[in-house]
Amino acid sequence: MRSNTSIQQYIQTYFGITNDDVEKVVALFEETTLNKGEYFVKAGHYCDKLSFINEGLIRVWLPSESKEITQWISTSGYFVTDLSSMVFNTPARWNLQALTDCKLFTITKELYDSMNQVVNNWDELEKLFIAKCFLTLEDRVFSHISMSADERYNQLFESNPAIFNQVPLQYLASMLGMSAETFSRIRSKKIQS
Repeated sequence: MRSNTSIQQYIQTYFGITNDDVEKVVALFEETTLNKGEYFVKAGHYCDKLSFINEGLIRVWLPSESKEITQWISTSGYFVTDLSSMVFNTPARWNLQALTDCKLFTITKELYDSMNQVVNNWDELEKLFIAKCFLTLEDRVFSHISMSADERYNQLFESNPAIFNQVPLQYLASMLGMSAETFSRIRSKKIQS
């Protein structure tokens, strides 16, 4: 029997659908793995899947002229995809790479697009879910423009302290929009206090 409790809980919580519909949706996902260092998708390629991270960490990043930019670290309990590629069938803008061995529940774009045949009011539920994702993105942008580096560090540490022991610090610094030096200075100050 599949250990799909976490994805069932997530879908139930965020989509508010019946238990019967949750089981139908979860049945469309396949258990997959991604080994540390492997790519979920590379920038420039097409992304035709959406995955729920059951275990592990996936880094969303791009190289720039002088450094790599980490846009996000996706953790267990959340979905991951290159949204523009999956929705608009364009080349992926981001590299999505496993930082650890990952256990995923994956649905293909083809099956995802048939979800409205499985759940009657899927279109409405999907709009609400995307609106929640957009609000999360708005909050993140607001924190980057309104909070100091110390405040952004504290916010991430309070919401996900374990990530500080699992992810190279330069990736966290980049994700928080600060230099590795600033991140190290803040971290040292927190450790000393």
